[in-house]
Amino acid sequence: MRDTEYSLRSGLTARATSLPLERMTPLLRPGLLLGSTLTLAGLVASARAVTTSVAIVWSGAAAGTVTVERGRLAALRPGGTDAAAAGRFELPEGRPGRIEADIDGTLADDETGTLVTVRTAAAAFTFRLRDVDRNYPIYVPAYDAAVTAADDRRSFAEIAAAVRHRGQLTKLQTIAAAPEENFDHAAANTRAMRLETWLGLSRDARIFRVDDRLQWIKPRFHWSESKLPETGGKPVVYEFQFGRGWGVRDDVTRRLEDGVLPILHGRIGDEDVQYDVTVFTSLERSPLTAATLRGTPFLVADSYGAGHMFTPVQQAEVTRQREAEANRDEETVLYVRGVATNRGTVPRYALFKTMTPQLVKRTEWHVDGARGFGLFKSGRVFAVTKLNGRPVGEEHSVLLKPGETAVFEMYVPHDPVSPERAGALLNQSFDARLAEARRFWQEKLAAAARWHLPESRIDEMVRAGLLHLDLITYGLEPGGPLIPTIGDYTAIGSESAPIIQFMDSMGWHDTARRAIGFFLEKQHDDGFMQNFNNYMLETGAVLWTMGEHYRYTHDDAWLREVKPRLLKACRYLQAWRARNQNGPKGDGFGMLDGKTADPDDPFRSFMLNGYAYLGLSRAAEMLATSDPAESKVWRNEAEALKTDIRDSLVHGLERAPVVPLGDGSWAPAAAPWTGYRGPVMLHADGGAWFTHGAMTGRDSLLGPLYLVFQEVIDPREPLAGLLLETHSELMTRQNVAFSQPYYSRHPWVHLQRGEVKPFLQAWYDTMAAIADRETYTFIEHFFGASPHKTHEEAWFLMETRWMLYLESGRTLRLLAGVPRAYLADGQTVAVDGAASYFGPLSFRLESHVAQGEIRAAVDCPGERRPATIEFRVPHPAGLRAKSVEGGIYDAATETVRIEHFTGAARITLHY
Repeated sequence: MRDTEYSLRSGLTARATSLPLERMTPLLRPGLLLGSTLTLAGLVASARAVTTSVAIVWSGAAAGTVTVERGRLAALRPGGTDAAAAGRFELPEGRPGRIEADIDGTLADDETGTLVTVRTAAAAFTFRLRDVDRNYPIYVPAYDAAVTAADDRRSFAEIAAAVRHRGQLTKLQTIAAAPEENFDHAAANTRAMRLETWLGLSRDARIFRVDDRLQWIKPRFHWSESKLPETGGKPVVYEFQFGRGWGVRDDVTRRLEDGVLPILHGRIGDEDVQYDVTVFTSLERSPLTAATLRGTPFLVADSYGAGHMFTPVQQAEVTRQREAEANRDEETVLYVRGVATNRGTVPRYALFKTMTPQLVKRTEWHVDGARGFGLFKSGRVFAVTKLNGRPVGEEHSVLLKPGETAVFEMYVPHDPVSPERAGALLNQSFDARLAEARRFWQEKLAAAARWHLPESRIDEMVRAGLLHLDLITYGLEPGGPLIPTIGDYTAIGSESAPIIQFMDSMGWHDTARRAIGFFLEKQHDDGFMQNFNNYMLETGAVLWTMGEHYRYTHDDAWLREVKPRLLKACRYLQAWRARNQNGPKGDGFGMLDGKTADPDDPFRSFMLNGYAYLGLSRAAEMLATSDPAESKVWRNEAEALKTDIRDSLVHGLERAPVVPLGDGSWAPAAAPWTGYRGPVMLHADGGAWFTHGAMTGRDSLLGPLYLVFQEVIDPREPLAGLLLETHSELMTRQNVAFSQPYYSRHPWVHLQRGEVKPFLQAWYDTMAAIADRETYTFIEHFFGASPHKTHEEAWFLMETRWMLYLESGRTLRLLAGVPRAYLADGQTVAVDGAASYFGPLSFRLESHVAQGEIRAAVDCPGERRPATIEFRVPHPAGLRAKSVEGGIYDAATETVRIEHFTGAARITLHY
């Protein structure tokens, strides 16, 4: 065997070694088993390996082992070759905390690269041999250790000082040092979405989609396309036109009624002629009220959602119900009005084109101008049209003098109707229907908690968001299960959770209870819950949402009703877990295996297991008073699962190669499931993991940081900080996750840790980038999939709720994350009649900083009231209060603590 010495990167010395061909053969087999330990011979990707000399240094004495995977420990100093055989070292007190190792291995960037694990009594960490570089030492402050080239004689303290001397910052440190984020800055530095608008009635799955340029509409049964015999089975799309058409520039703006109601207003500028457009959905002939709203059976609505799943029994019932729903005697109708106004100084033409079907031959339809009907050859009417109150044909040009207007109206039934029904529809009053729709939606808001936020955009988004959730929550009125759908998709136990929980937060407890009922009605006989695309995490997630609903309501009658299904779900999780209680502890012992989201990854993922723990924990909590014995069973089961999850996470972190952070330090980054070394995006064990437009998806959106949100890890323990830091460095930009950012729960973690600036960076930048800034509707992914994605919108709403009020044990934290700008002089932040874990909640803060004073009050009078209130009062200029009345002031956190809370309190801060 012939050795050739050469220089490799920054003075790191290595020797190239030829390997016999027979030792390379195992490399040719396809695939690698996750978590397997393979030999150097089986993993070196070329015919050359290297011997690399490294130094490992500590802040003090150390003893432990060095193990090498995909390579061989050739020598260990002090200790020599005998120590290398065992991989053991011991550095007594008084000696330099340093060992040197010669390692035969490969410096490849893929799954063949050599990994080295250093284990002491205090901690263990792993590094890639390829990453050792004296110019960028692997400095791991969490473990008081560093790895560098053997010819680098610096001690740990000297390496640490050199790294700190560079003055570098992590991403989170950079955010903390920057000015607080705001919407204008976020909007200027993020993508701007323009999205279609969904209009409907709530409960009824017959909706309409309207494009962002106000040129086409699509009748849909939720996600399912409306297909007619008259269109040859093609999806129905109607196009229309206000103005002259596509030109050199777009001049279209849109806004919801009052900024919040599902009534769309648009303004189309065509030089001197301006078109003011109003679009909304109502009924064909009945008045639109809560009493007349029938809705769609929840199973039928479920069948209209993308990704739905049914048992054979459920499918038979869906088929029966869909046949009964096929011929409803009243349609939902899209009402469209465009008012053209000549704003010039000379006469100008206004131009209109009524609704006409796309992709359908002209011979199959025509417009009867005498009656104002758009008719298919079958005789059914797909639209009625009026100009200035009179029936008209397909296209029109109207000369308007300066200041004159023309009114063009189109009414489109969801399914074409007979000429007789069309004649009645033509006689409907647009203004009357508009007033009716306005009252309908306003009454829904009146039944919810009332928030007042100084930022009008956010104030509107909260109310609009609640109605967006309700718009596609389907089911029959006045009672029975409701399906909380999520954009194009059917309901999912995990993704519907924030929808239901925000409804509960806003006091819509009955709606939330009925939405939970959907999952219970569809529960399998063995207790399993699965409604979408073979996802396997829904059972735990639904149990969690049930627990949250009970926290809000303490509805014992409901708990008695659902208890059999709750226990059935718990037992299913218990049996699932028992199947995997074999082998040694750690690395997946006792953890559930299965598909967590869209990617077909049937592993023991942390997100899946975190939801199982959270669900079992909430089940135990719900039963604590009414059935203490049963509660104890599930508390013990939950805690055992929690221990197994944490053991596997720690085991995985020990085996995960450390990664560099922005401040020059290194830290371990966890895999999304057991058995893989570190984030799959870094390919330490190989594989192809790109999904949904991002390399980071599995690690960030489905990864181990969920365990903090799922209460497996306390937000303030070091492990949470470690996960948060590596997630920020590797998987965010502007503290926003890639692709589908609301799948990442790091903003909640920031709030829990008191990290306001990082929270606001994520809160503003995510919302600014993924929501339509005019209509406030959200989309699922940055690349544009699934509009009206209420899962995303609901997480924004829940983050806003937590920003305003956040429960922590027996403490209620108020304004924990609000921007300083919210407390500018003359501003008010108020929440009236919200629901909390502690019962009904109202609070109000008024800023009079120009007079040197901020006043606040909180009322939470129920028997479940909190023991302590923490009221954060961030002065807009960062000043600290000189004196405080009504509580104990912590200047560091700008928080007034009210202990022994009696149900009402008032505080005043003087500056």
